[in-house]
Amino acid sequence: MATTYEHIAQNKRRTVLLVLLFPITFALFTWLVLWGFFGLAHGDTAVQTRPQTRAVRMADGSVRHIQTSSSVPAKSGLQTASEWMMYIGPLCWLGAMIWILIAYYSGDKMLLRSAGAIEIHQEDQPEIYRLVENLCITRGLPVPRIYIMDDNSLNAFATGRDPQHASIAFTKGIVQKLDRAELEGVAAHELAHVENRDIRLMLITVAGISFFTMLAEICFRAAASSSRRSNKNNGNAALLFLVMGFICMIYGYVIAPLIRLALSRRREFQADATAALTTRNPGALANALLKISGDSRVEALDKRESMAAMCIENPLKKAGLFSSLSGLLSTHPPIEARVAALREMDGRI
Repeated sequence: MATTYEHIAQNKRRTVLLVLLFPITFALFTWLVLWGFFGLAHGDTAVQTRPQTRAVRMADGSVRHIQTSSSVPAKSGLQTASEWMMYIGPLCWLGAMIWILIAYYSGDKMLLRSAGAIEIHQEDQPEIYRLVENLCITRGLPVPRIYIMDDNSLNAFATGRDPQHASIAFTKGIVQKLDRAELEGVAAHELAHVENRDIRLMLITVAGISFFTMLAEICFRAAASSSRRSNKNNGNAALLFLVMGFICMIYGYVIAPLIRLALSRRREFQADATAALTTRNPGALANALLKISGDSRVEALDKRESMAAMCIENPLKKAGLFSSLSGLLSTHPPIEARVAALREMDGRI
C-alpha cells in the first residue's frame, strides 16, 4: 500500500488532471454532438443555393436590378460544428475555470450548507471536540471545523481544500449510536482524507459535476424563455439553448460521474488503514462500518448524488435498478471488503 506522502503526491497530480480533464472532455463531447446534429440537419446536400441581386445597365442607360441565384458548396456538419465550437468552447472553458475557482475557495461552505450541517464549538460538544483534537495532535494536523447534520442516520464526511481549511461533518445519529472507540475510528478516517488531500480532489470533482448540471438547467430555462417569442432569430436561439442544455445534462449526469468513478476507490482503503494506525484499534472502525452500512442514508443528500463519494459510506437511497448491480458503478468499495481488511490488521498493530 502506498505511503501517506505518495498518496498526497498522487492526489495532487489527479487534481491537476481533473481541472484539465473536465473542460477538455466537455469540449470534445460538445463538438461530437454538434457534428452529429448538423450532419443530420444538412443531410446529403452537396450544394447550397444563395440568392443574389445583380445590377444590369440597359441600352437606354438605365440600371435594373435582377434577382439571380448561385450555387456554392454547402458546409458539412463537421465544418459547421467546428465553427460553433470556436465560440462555445472558449466560453465553456472560461465558465468552468471561474466555477472551479469559486468552488475551490468557497465550495466547502456550499456543500456543508446543502447538507444542512451546523458548526459546533468546544463549548457545544466538548467530547466530540476533544476526540477530534486528540486525533489531530497524534497526526500533526490543525483541528478542522466540526459540523453536525440533523439526521438520525449514520454517516460523516470531510471537505475543504487543504488541512488548514478543512471541515468534518457528522450526522446526529452517528454521534449518538456509536460508542467512543467507534466514533474515534470514524473521525480518524475522515482526518485521513484531510491529511491525504482526498478532500481537495473530491471538492474539484463535485464542483465540476455540479457546474455542468447547473449549466444544463440555465440553458433549458433560456430555451423556454426564447421559445415564447415568435420571431425567427429567437426560434434559432431557443434551439441552440435546447441543444446545449441536453449536452450539459448528458455530460453532467453521465460522462462526468464516469470520470469520478475512474478515480481510484483505493482512497477508502487507504483512509481506513491510516485511521487504524492512528487509533491502534482497527476492530472499532470495522464495527463502526458495519453499523453505518445498515443506516447510511442522509435525506439531505438524496438530490446531491455528486456528494456521495465524499461520505464514509454511500448516503443515497439504495433502491432501483443500479442498486442490484455489482459494485462497478459504486463510489465506495464494498463494506465487506473494507471490514475484512481491517479485521486482518486487527492484532498486528
